Formats: sequence, structure tokens, C-alpha cells
Amino acid sequence: MTIGVLLVSHEPLGHVMLDISVKTLSICPLATRVLSVPLDADPDALAVRAEKMMTELNSGDGVLILTDLCGATPSNIACRLARFNDVMIVTGLNLSMLIRVLNYPELSLTEMAERAVDGGRQGIMLLPDCVT
Repeated sequence: MTIGVLLVSHEPLGHVMLDISVKTLSICPLATRVLSVPLDADPDALAVRAEKMMTELNSGDGVLILTDLCGATPSNIACRLARFNDVMIVTGLNLSMLIRVLNYPELSLTEMAERAVDGGRQGIMLLPDCVT
């Protein structure tokens, strides 16, 4: 068994990031779903959908939820799922983070969450030699 991944993000960010990641890796090794959150979203209705998606993704090893912006509606929806024991939530979704997660499908939920955070951080850097 492996963990599932649920992207909860402002639309269409999650779909675009997943599409780019899968094209880059030529595979999506983890069961992954995207919950797109419109700006005029009904958080209660989307929280019900998120819980259903999370349940479908959980094959027994848990679900890693990646969300884009801490404090925004997508992360607030994700936080409603924190009551489940087999869920971890990481905010600050970026492409480096997602590719890192998909590159290590054999990790445990805790290890995967740590790898996501590391990948996100390591993907952010100042490139002073590129400034023109």
C-alpha cells in the first residue's frame, strides 16, 4: 500500500501543477486527486467533497494533503480533515514540493510530509547571477 495525495488549491493551480509533474516524471506513482477551490466557493460543500476524496484515496497508509496558501479557503478546508488520524497537511504547495512527493512513493506518511516540506524549501532560492 502507499499513501494518497490530495491537492486542495485555488482553481486551476492544483490541476496545472499535477499535469506538469506527471509530464515531467512520465508517471503519477501515487493515487492523487485535486480539489479545485473557486474564489466564490462554498467551504462547507467543498469540505464534504474533500472528505469523500480523502476517504477514496486512503488505501490504509494515510493521505497527504497539499494546499497552496496558509489561511486561505483551500487550507481552511484541508484543516477540517485534520481530525482524522491518518492525514497530514502541508501548505505552501509549489512544483518542487509536488515533484519531490511523487518521486518517493515508498515513503510513510510522516516521511512524505517531511520530504514535501524539504522539497518546497529547497525549490525556493535567489538566483543573483540570473538578474539582468
